[in-house]
Amino acid sequence: MLQTLTSAGFDVCDEGTDTADPVDYPDFAMKVAGRISEGDLDRGILICGTGIGMSIVANKFPGVRAALCYDEVMVEISRRHNDVNVLCLPGDLIGERPIDDLVLMWLRTEFEAGRHGTRVDKICAIESTVSTADEQSADCPPASDASVSSRAS
Repeated sequence: MLQTLTSAGFDVCDEGTDTADPVDYPDFAMKVAGRISEGDLDRGILICGTGIGMSIVANKFPGVRAALCYDEVMVEISRRHNDVNVLCLPGDLIGERPIDDLVLMWLRTEFEAGRHGTRVDKICAIESTVSTADEQSADCPPASDASVSSRAS
């Protein structure tokens, strides 16, 4: 993928692993999302088995709008309607779709703004409100202590 992106004229900063050994996806998602949140990078691409964990981690960072996409429609709409700046791909689940083609489509698709811009502005406003509340009390319970509740309407 690096060669495809550089050949297409994109500047690439590879924050990924350089080993086939198992790694912890939060470490890599934090690197990329942190750089986007700080304004060092405009966009990022995260690829792991399902892409779910990567998108969860990336969306914890202010200013990051990460979306898990697995086909052309999702890739295009994520950019056109949501101005997504982190593309998360499920490497193990993408099937026969060429990942390079999905990435290039995502990078080349422009944000439509208009009514979608108003919606993205609302997302940013929510983020700023939630960030302020999170600073006051933001302890994440360990996964083993998690509980599930549901309410019937």
